[in-house]
Amino acid sequence: MPSPQIIVVGSIITDLISYTDVFPKPGESKRGNLFKFNCGGKGANQAVSAAKLGSNVKMIACIGDDIFGEENVKKIKESGVNVDGVLICKENRTGVASIMIDKYGENITVVNLGANLLMNVDKIRQIEDEIKKSSLVILQNGISHEGILECMRIAQRNNVQVLYNGAPGIRDLDQEYLQLTDYFVVNENEAECLSPVPLTSDNDFIMCAMKLIKIVRKAVIITRGGKSTIVAIKDGSIECCQIMADKVVAIDTNGAGDCFCGAFAHAIITNKFTIKDSVFFASKAAALSVQKTGTHTSYPTIDEVNQILQSN
Repeated sequence: MPSPQIIVVGSIITDLISYTDVFPKPGESKRGNLFKFNCGGKGANQAVSAAKLGSNVKMIACIGDDIFGEENVKKIKESGVNVDGVLICKENRTGVASIMIDKYGENITVVNLGANLLMNVDKIRQIEDEIKKSSLVILQNGISHEGILECMRIAQRNNVQVLYNGAPGIRDLDQEYLQLTDYFVVNENEAECLSPVPLTSDNDFIMCAMKLIKIVRKAVIITRGGKSTIVAIKDGSIECCQIMADKVVAIDTNGAGDCFCGAFAHAIITNKFTIKDSVFFASKAAALSVQKTGTHTSYPTIDEVNQILQSN
């Protein structure tokens, strides 16, 4: 079996999703219209997104010895991801996310990471040889902070690119995370966690990206849903641009950011796309995903993305 192009070290979480017209206020109960049990977690979602587009992807994660973990691994494998690196840990349960989605497709999520936090420095060091052989490692804030940094350090020593999705957002993020990152991807809320002032305008987000790119190695990408994506690139000099979003009717935005990350990773490792082209490609994939319900089931194939690219 060939070495994976992409190693995803991250979270596997069971999504318990309730659909409702309007989010309840504190202390209020609302009747739901639909309930779904989905396999998710930022790491798993990003792995599936890249795999469905054709990348050779391996997932490194910790799950509990329970039905949630078992079902997640089964579904991830069915999507084409190598799951040999998923460890069953009896010390904790598989992570769970309680998600509500309203009639506009917006979502509110509470995550219990569970076994994901058991992905520590020792476990990361056991996969050093696999990281060395890969083209890119994807990380998010879904495992232990020490595990994230150790993975980044190994990648740096071996000239392996790092895509770090700073989600969920962390205030006062240690600068070492950014110094060890090639591609830093965050959404509006996560970007604001890194800013001393509120970010309200396009210019605010541009200034935030320009500040971060002084630390990050290659690119800072701030996704903003239906608005433009802000991209700051360091390639000798520094430039910043906006990639306009497609105007689509969003049915379910849950997991769209993960779809973007997986699609960007797929595009960038082909060496056929510039950073800006890779952001454009990923934006098209994410726009397709929000037009369907679910997470993994909504992620497009390479043929679906190419069809959209050819029609533009």
